[in-house]
Amino acid sequence: MHLPVRAEHAGIEPYGAPQLDVPVLLNVNENPYAPSAEVVATIAADVAAAAATLNRYPDRDFLGLRQDLADYLAGESGVRVAPEQVWAANGSNEIMLHLLQAFGGPGRTALSFAPTYSMYPEYARDTSTAWVTGRREEDFTLDADAARAAIVEHAPSVILLASPNNPTGTALTREVVEAVCEAALAVTPRGAEPGTSAVVVVDEAYGEFRRAGVPSALELLERYPNLAVTRTMSKAFALAGARVGYLAASRPLVDALRVVRLPYHLSAATQAVARAALKHSTSLLAQVDDLRAERDATVAWLRAQRPAALGGAPLRVADSDANFVLFGTFPDRHAIWQGLLDRGVLIRETGPDGWLRVSIGTPQEMTAFKDALVEVAGL
Repeated sequence: MHLPVRAEHAGIEPYGAPQLDVPVLLNVNENPYAPSAEVVATIAADVAAAAATLNRYPDRDFLGLRQDLADYLAGESGVRVAPEQVWAANGSNEIMLHLLQAFGGPGRTALSFAPTYSMYPEYARDTSTAWVTGRREEDFTLDADAARAAIVEHAPSVILLASPNNPTGTALTREVVEAVCEAALAVTPRGAEPGTSAVVVVDEAYGEFRRAGVPSALELLERYPNLAVTRTMSKAFALAGARVGYLAASRPLVDALRVVRLPYHLSAATQAVARAALKHSTSLLAQVDDLRAERDATVAWLRAQRPAALGGAPLRVADSDANFVLFGTFPDRHAIWQGLLDRGVLIRETGPDGWLRVSIGTPQEMTAFKDALVEVAGL
């Protein structure tokens, strides 16, 4: 018997990084610091209160959570949006799927710039949206002229920009985001009516980890009604297990997402967990400062190394505004990855050929990573 699997899904393995039981897990960009006892107590109390109403469907439009997220963004970025300009879902993955469901589809194109997040083409595939990529520069930055040319060439309906970019950690300049937004306004998406513009999505899943002076695309929302800026509570808030992602955009853009969402897609428990964590945003984000410092120290350490595996040449290390670092390039990166794993350290074999990515962990975990890399790469 053969099931009627869609042709584009035939033989495809599900997405996912290796989940292995090793002492040091530095492969999926999790926050290494568990919520404090105080945060756990607030979450437990608020979820208990929500549990008393679980016989009823949750608030379908979750305006309370949207208000809390708007308040958080105002404090974090200085940009105030109305709660109706915020949308949330089960992780930023579902946010991206909503965007492609609303603005992609047959006959439409999504554009990004490689290397970038490996799930983007899967969102396009699952919504029958054509997927095309332009190229980033050698240092993983994005050239504004090259971006404009790609938009003119492909006339996309959706443009996906990760900033900081995954897997490179590279943040976009304000000028590049402005150039993309302007180009999206000037080019009619293929098959669309005149006057239609592409939706520009700036994925800031790692936005809270950006270095001082690096802007957020939230600052451009008032100027560009076709712009959406996505965030997640998985990283900075140490809530990867809660699955809460969100975006800020114009009201018409958010209303288009409300059409494609499943009924009651955010459970009462999920809403309670997110709102409880937001009450502790100040203490939770204090950990971000520690992770930034550890990231910068890791970048400096890696750049100082001259591995025997590279004939004594220095490692290449990408600038990072995220909670991970991309480094290389190794003739046999899998051998380095396996050697680290054999020593109890799991990192990610991802990005262009020869590169590896390490998530930033605790100081003890980073010491274990460095010690293992010294042995494996002959530093």
